[in-house]
Amino acid sequence: MLPVRALADSQRGRQDAGKEQPMTPFVESCVETAAGSAVAAERGSRHRPRAKRLLRLLADKKNILITTHAHPDPDALASSFALCQLLQSQLKDAFISVSIKGKVGGGYNNAFLQQSDIKPIPWNDRSLSSYDAILLLDVQPSFKLNPLPENVTPLAVIDHHRSRGRRPKFPFTDIRPDVGATSSIVFSYFMELEADISPELAAMMLFAIETDLAGVAGQPGDLDNVALASLTLLADTRKLYKMRYAELPQGIYISFASGLANAIVYDRALITHLDSIESAEAPAVIADFLLRFDQAEWVLVTAVSGQNLVMSIRNSNKQKSAADIARRLVRKIGEGGGHRQKAGGLIPLETGSDAEIERIRKVLRRRFLRALKVRMSRGQRLVPASVMK
Repeated sequence: MLPVRALADSQRGRQDAGKEQPMTPFVESCVETAAGSAVAAERGSRHRPRAKRLLRLLADKKNILITTHAHPDPDALASSFALCQLLQSQLKDAFISVSIKGKVGGGYNNAFLQQSDIKPIPWNDRSLSSYDAILLLDVQPSFKLNPLPENVTPLAVIDHHRSRGRRPKFPFTDIRPDVGATSSIVFSYFMELEADISPELAAMMLFAIETDLAGVAGQPGDLDNVALASLTLLADTRKLYKMRYAELPQGIYISFASGLANAIVYDRALITHLDSIESAEAPAVIADFLLRFDQAEWVLVTAVSGQNLVMSIRNSNKQKSAADIARRLVRKIGEGGGHRQKAGGLIPLETGSDAEIERIRKVLRRRFLRALKVRMSRGQRLVPASVMK
């Protein structure tokens, strides 16, 4: 049964089971609209049956690993777990597991993991050779946070980030930069295979897509819109609420305070630096928040994470690509890339001294403003110093 096509029947079934009143015309119209959009999207994907092709490649595999980038975010976690559940329902004789390399960062990512049903197995480089197939999600082998050693090649790569250079070729490659979240791509596999999505899984996928689209609200692709509308009607609302309003550690609030205190506005560009972060997700979360400032079209947030200076870029101006700007900023000093309206980067630190960090920050600031053709001399604090006292 195709979950999105059967939304109306599912909702009516819930009503009958609970002996409640029938759906109102408004609710029923919402269900039918979402189901109709999903059917249209499914019809458009029939010419490219990706999920069925993946199943054919995995038909004789007995031990399958699904993994994602190191220090994963909700989209990486939810898409991996969703694909695991889908394959478990289709490949009855295969053992399928999810494993993550690196710690899940504190704050929003850790809160999401705690509220989800994800139970990844411990990561072990030496055990990778025991798998018949490795599926890599939300990252590509050429990316910095790819968890796989150079001598390990995945059978499949599923991602929504733009490739660097030539698009990689593997037995199965599904890379769609026009889609806002990898969870939306995995959702399309459920549509194609007419597989059910449980309320718990729907909540996880919905939250993951929402968070990956944060900062570029109103700009999801067609598939994202179908996924959002359909999953909203399928999701366990209690679990979704707990994910959206999870308890957060003090470090998140310290990062926000630091980001606001250091924020400088240069015309339509806003730049800030986080003095301390407990997880690498903080710059992205704060960049999303700062982009909502009504005078900001571009936001650059930097922070020190371990032996690296990390950065996140957001923009609401479609004339330039955030990914292109990110690559210009880290030219010859680090790595960067992403999407048209959200991107990130990483610069390795040699000593980690305050002087080195300040020097790199100045380079990034100068390159950022120059790329946007904004004068540095016009900078002013977002929040006046008198207010922060």
